[in-house]
Amino acid sequence: MDPFDSRQADELATLLALFEQGSFAAAGRLLQRHPSVLSKRLGALEQRLGIRLVERTTRQLRFTDEGARLVERLRQAASLISEAEREAAQGATQIRGRLRIALPSSMGRLWLSPLLAEFALAFPQVQLETEYAERFVDIVAEGFDAAIRIGELADSRLVARKLCEHRRILCAAPAYLQQHGQPQTPADLANHNCLGFTGLRSYPEWRLASQGQQQTVKVRGSLVSNDNEALLAAARAGVGILAGGDWLMQHDLDSGRLLPVLPDWQLDADAGIYLVRPGARYNSAATLAFKQWIEARFANGAPWRSR
Repeated sequence: MDPFDSRQADELATLLALFEQGSFAAAGRLLQRHPSVLSKRLGALEQRLGIRLVERTTRQLRFTDEGARLVERLRQAASLISEAEREAAQGATQIRGRLRIALPSSMGRLWLSPLLAEFALAFPQVQLETEYAERFVDIVAEGFDAAIRIGELADSRLVARKLCEHRRILCAAPAYLQQHGQPQTPADLANHNCLGFTGLRSYPEWRLASQGQQQTVKVRGSLVSNDNEALLAAARAGVGILAGGDWLMQHDLDSGRLLPVLPDWQLDADAGIYLVRPGARYNSAATLAFKQWIEARFANGAPWRSR
């Protein structure tokens, strides 16, 4: 028996209405169905269960012991369903429950993890579940409530809020620049050891922009990886020139371990960092709280630029 089958649900609703109203006529008015329809439903229920539930006379209905017991159990079930609906509805107003967020792995570890820790402390009733990955997670298919994404957005199913611009810049270690010289133009990069990030959409081309000018350079180098932090370690060691988000290299720029290369130029100037959600309607209170939280943290600029 499937209690959520529409026909079976109609039969059970008829039984409850007959018990509460005491007659087919009154139950029919409650359910907005002709009494003959309810009589057929009751007959179908009794036939399916193989037992008499209601004794019918011309003047009244009398429930059998089996019928009365079934009604009592159905009332208990209806109460559980109502309670479940109330609990689900509370998720729209009470900041609690599970919140699944997908994050870019390197940026997430370097800059977003401290923010998530603050969020967890501020909302202790939210069970925060985070996944760090460089791939573009399908948040709809994989059941995420939100994600932070870097780059361009192509999925029209998602609601996106741009948190800040994404600045991809060029850097190298002082030792590398002392040995190989500082490039003066984007074209000079073709003669340098450029560390290749395969996650870049245009790889192996670097599309550079500066004050309305655009130049594309096909780069090559001795180290290629899909991991930003591995390339960052190589750049620190003086292996070559690294193109990456300013968030990736900010600590090293501050300390002098890396120096800017072609500071007037940047890659993918139109890219951004976004908060994305599956949809704007029916978000849980926890999802909306996270949206407001992360927007507030970026309101005065990206955390790596707030210095």
